[in-house]
Amino acid sequence: MRIIEDTKLDFSDVLISPKRSQLTSRKDADLTRTFTFKHSKHQWSGVPIIASNMDHTGTLEMFEELSRYEMLTALCKFIKWPSPPSNTNLIQTIGLDKNLDELDYDDSQWICLDVANGYTERFNNYVALMRKHEATKNKIIIAGNVCTPEATEEIILAGADIVKIGIGPGSVCTTRKMTGVGFPQLSATIECADAAHGLDGHIITDGGCTVVGDIAKAFGAGADFVMLGGMLAGHKECTGEILGNHMEFYGMSSEEAQLKYYGEKQTHRASEGKKVQVPYRGSVKNTIEEIFGGLRSACTYAGARKLKALPKCTTFVKVNRQLNEVYS
Repeated sequence: MRIIEDTKLDFSDVLISPKRSQLTSRKDADLTRTFTFKHSKHQWSGVPIIASNMDHTGTLEMFEELSRYEMLTALCKFIKWPSPPSNTNLIQTIGLDKNLDELDYDDSQWICLDVANGYTERFNNYVALMRKHEATKNKIIIAGNVCTPEATEEIILAGADIVKIGIGPGSVCTTRKMTGVGFPQLSATIECADAAHGLDGHIITDGGCTVVGDIAKAFGAGADFVMLGGMLAGHKECTGEILGNHMEFYGMSSEEAQLKYYGEKQTHRASEGKKVQVPYRGSVKNTIEEIFGGLRSACTYAGARKLKALPKCTTFVKVNRQLNEVYS
């Protein structure tokens, strides 16, 4: 046993300090980014925000709406892949149980290997297989989740272009409560981004963003992409019954998800997710516009003309969390 003495931070532990800015208007801030990926050599341009591959948010309806804004959607692995997809902003999700010889979506540019625990040898071996297999060797491979720089480096070296970062920070994830395992998400983003960029790789911050300011902090911390679940939940583009003014939203490791997709909660597994009721918010386009407006404003405060420049312009100030909660 050992203890890491350094203080690790979540999004609520910091604020971005404002700086002198040459931007004359929020509309001058450019939120688009262009990436060229390490292994696949593919290039992509757009706003690097991704709808999570949960069955509530990772829907074709969400993809259609987010594509209008050049954003990405990670399709839930239990939803049938459309053939062909209308553009390059849709990510297919698979698990470790997928036989790569049976892939039926060769027109997909992106593929995400999504598991709760990316620390197993089996996981890293599968990433290496994906990079060599005929069906996936030329795709943009996303793999996760992990939350430490050493694991990030290992996954990139195995063949992933992008590593998904986050163990337990999601709003309907109970992994930290059930297992005691995790890592504060802001520090995980900073440390894993540094590790990935040293190898010409990229990261996705997955989970922990509850307000637009958290998204700005994630990008300021070095995240290349930010994945959103709870912040995009409760819209008409989501899957789920509307009950009065609310919609049901649950984690993909919850008992509800296990019963829905596997017919039972397996006896060797605990439920590591919960079910909540979220307010119904109509079309997601209104939320997208709020996110874009907040991010442009954050760039203006920090003096970053482009989203890509935000990490270089960001200075985080540690705050008294109790006071921050009072005034937030």
